[in-house]
Amino acid sequence: MMQETSGSAQLSRAARPEKQVVRIGYLPLTDCASLLMASTLGFDEKHGIKIELSRESSWAGVRDKLGNGELDVAHVLYGLVFGVQMGIGGQQHDMAVLMNLNHNGQSVAVSGDLARAGAIDGPSLARQVRGSARPPVFAHTFPTGNHAMLLHYWLAAHGIDPVRDARLMTVPPSQMVAALRAGQMDGFCAGEPWGYKAVVDGVGVTATSSGAIWPDHPGKVLGTSSAFAQAHPNTCRALIAAVLEAGRWIDASDTNRLQMAAALAAPAYLNTPQQLLAPRILGHYQDGVGKTWNEDHGLRFHRDGAVNFPYLSDGMWFMTQHRRWGLLRDEPDYLAVARQVSRLDLYRQAADITGTPVPASPMRASTLCDGVLWDGSNPEQYAAAFAIRHFF
Repeated sequence: MMQETSGSAQLSRAARPEKQVVRIGYLPLTDCASLLMASTLGFDEKHGIKIELSRESSWAGVRDKLGNGELDVAHVLYGLVFGVQMGIGGQQHDMAVLMNLNHNGQSVAVSGDLARAGAIDGPSLARQVRGSARPPVFAHTFPTGNHAMLLHYWLAAHGIDPVRDARLMTVPPSQMVAALRAGQMDGFCAGEPWGYKAVVDGVGVTATSSGAIWPDHPGKVLGTSSAFAQAHPNTCRALIAAVLEAGRWIDASDTNRLQMAAALAAPAYLNTPQQLLAPRILGHYQDGVGKTWNEDHGLRFHRDGAVNFPYLSDGMWFMTQHRRWGLLRDEPDYLAVARQVSRLDLYRQAADITGTPVPASPMRASTLCDGVLWDGSNPEQYAAAFAIRHFF
């Protein structure tokens, strides 16, 4: 349930950004669109800042540049932010999530060889794995990131232990299709347009959309270091406001979505033909073996603010999966960490400025593809309850 904001918009507008030019890193994926459109349509200047976009080549590079200050803010994986906060696999840094950028819009692809052997979805892949002498190799984009955790979850939901029954590797999203074509992997989980490109190029089949794994799951966030958010609250507030307006504009019509696709297609951004971007941006899917559908849980950027609120339960879910798969050795204080990272104060102020509804609660409930409910109420029990898990 959403409730309208009201109050001190004029006071918020009067707070001058501490830093007018904001350097923002992004990877060439369709879900960076609200950042591009905030800049292209001038929503950034409306709120007193200028977005300077920096195209990056990998999530590891984004992580490092946020840590050393080369980037102020980034379009970044939700799970990566919490992984850095918890010091998983590298140096710990206190992080901040300013807002969620999108829901859905990712997919799992399997190779043409697997598809020809009959593995085109979760159940058929599980049968293929049980009958094969070689474990399949799947790629994700970052060890603690969204794609890794969604891929782990989806495989396990179909009885495939991603640790014992498969081999997992990390590949930058823009290299996924080439690696699949070269036979370096049997499938991958990544953001669009790479899942669709695998289909168009005839090297892969879409086994599932991410919206079918977790309907309306969180996607990329607007992430930064805690130090930057603390030192530049007015800048962060202005940036959130600009991106909220851009997301609202994108979701307003298919005409706007196609205009957004044209902007994304440019060489400076995704360098990808618009006709490769448009179908899944509009929710029109095909799997590469004859099935077509309109995705009920397709890529969304606003939905009256339901997309953008940085729910505490969303951040907590990623920590439960880090714990489930042995990336977190000790049980964290899930709620306390989520409250520390998620800057609800700045988001609510920006929502007030832009007239964006905010939810009545910072927690939300979702039922994932295995029928298990997640609502954030008992994260310790949730993480421990899965039959397939790898606690230390």
